Amino acid sequence: MQWLALDIGGANLKVADGLGHAQSFPFALWREPDHLAQELRTLIAQSPPCDHLAVTMTGELADCFENKATGVAFILDALQQAADGRHTRAYQSDGSLVTLQVAKSRPASVAAANWHALARFAARFTKNQPSLLIDVGSTTCDVIPLLDGEPVTTQRSDTARLLRGELIYAGVERTPVCALVSELPYRGQHCPIARECFATTRDVYTLLGQLTEQPMNHDTADGRAATKAASRTRLARMLCADGGDFNHRDAILAAESVADAFTQAILHGVQQVIAAHSFEPALVVLSGHGAFAAKTAIERAGLPWRQLNLATEIGLAASRCAPAHALAVLAREAAGL
Repeated sequence: MQWLALDIGGANLKVADGLGHAQSFPFALWREPDHLAQELRTLIAQSPPCDHLAVTMTGELADCFENKATGVAFILDALQQAADGRHTRAYQSDGSLVTLQVAKSRPASVAAANWHALARFAARFTKNQPSLLIDVGSTTCDVIPLLDGEPVTTQRSDTARLLRGELIYAGVERTPVCALVSELPYRGQHCPIARECFATTRDVYTLLGQLTEQPMNHDTADGRAATKAASRTRLARMLCADGGDFNHRDAILAAESVADAFTQAILHGVQQVIAAHSFEPALVVLSGHGAFAAKTAIERAGLPWRQLNLATEIGLAASRCAPAHALAVLAREAAGL
């Protein structure tokens, strides 16, 4: 019995087998929903051989769907096509794995349940200490309380989790700069910004050296390369400036200001979660390829909590695809393997 888990998002498809294989692929579901089944089939074919599939998702929120129930059904239908007869199960936010038919009848339990799979998996590293899981991805950040080795939040919907600080809808790649700040430092002044998606957090963290340059990656605000030079041009445009009016020092100061705003957003979520559950964490588990942002937030606030980066336990690739890796492990364990 060979399990493969998929985490189907609106902008990325992630796959892992829980045994070391983990990959993330960009796929703009909201632009090309009809291509999803073929993309999943290709993803499965490029992974280690499997006869069992498990799925979790966040892509149902994509605005190509009329509502989340429609999105859940569409994604499950696409997976059923791609599965080519393989035994397939969907993860629910109560921790159970159900058939795709059952999952379609319970869309609210399947929608955006990937955080729960990750939290259950991450809890095993806490040694039952009161802990927080902070998972920072390209688009969102999850802040999950872990007590007695279990996620203790009673919230399940994205809206409820947003209200409680457990979901922060910002990440280290796809978030528009104008969603985090209303002005940027510029040569001794604070300049109001253009309310346009001219630049994103990918540009910010590329300029700061926390994300590597990717000359072949054009999944950016203007479709140009994910390089420092192109990022500087995009960030200049936030101030309605050209490259000649916005040098490297200008870009770094602006990028640091945006990064600080994201740091504050993470800290605000952390403070909300701790207040709601009235506990002091002994440990913070960091995951996702934006774990560095959570680490900065914890350290800048001078919080005395011990940190554990999930990447040191499961590897960088698996940590980037942490919900998929977690689901593969949980599915295998549920099958008694």
